[in-house]
Amino acid sequence: MKKTILFIVATVFGISSMIAQSNCSKYYPMKEGSSFEYIQFDKKGKNNGTSNFTITTVQNNDGETVATMHMKYIDKKGKNAYESNYNITCTGDGIKIDFASLMPTKMIEQYKDMDVKMDISGTDIELPNNLSVGQQLADANVSLKMDMGVMKMNIKVDMIDRKVEKREQITTPAGTFDCYLITETSKSKTMGANIEMLSKMWLTEGIGMVKQEMYKKNGDLLSRSELSKFNN
Repeated sequence: MKKTILFIVATVFGISSMIAQSNCSKYYPMKEGSSFEYIQFDKKGKNNGTSNFTITTVQNNDGETVATMHMKYIDKKGKNAYESNYNITCTGDGIKIDFASLMPTKMIEQYKDMDVKMDISGTDIELPNNLSVGQQLADANVSLKMDMGVMKMNIKVDMIDRKVEKREQITTPAGTFDCYLITETSKSKTMGANIEMLSKMWLTEGIGMVKQEMYKKNGDLLSRSELSKFNN
């Protein structure tokens, strides 16, 4: 269960940047039917599966645009290993990710059947339209509390030191893109373990994330994701 929860938390933060443009967002197309595929690589550069994202619905509520994103992870053996639905809100200044909607639907249903009490809270991840080199971005966090009767589990993840480092061209299987490089540090606490990781994410206009790398605290590469297909 510990590995499952850690994977969920990692996915929460990873997918926050894998969204994509409407009139209210410069970087993220909030359009029904838009889809994105990312190839996942392990630390040795071996294909570790694919992540597929599709915007299923878009609604306008009180001046805000809310899109529902469906995410599916297919592992290297071709097995459907993980699915989730979550919401993205575009305010006109940028987008916000609602943490309460990021937990996998199937997991929540499973734990409900097991009579597990869950409490999810946090501060939304914000990605503004007006990015510039040297810009500091707001911190974000998520907290998950699970009460399983005989056992309780608390998980907390903080995203800090979020910064726009530079602009550069990045090439992936989907093409070559002019990007902003955004770096951030994530610190997680779960079951007595403290984990710190560094994330590098390359963001381009009209698509969103085209590449992401995750590193250990000592600088060793953990994983890499690259945009392989997109349709908007």
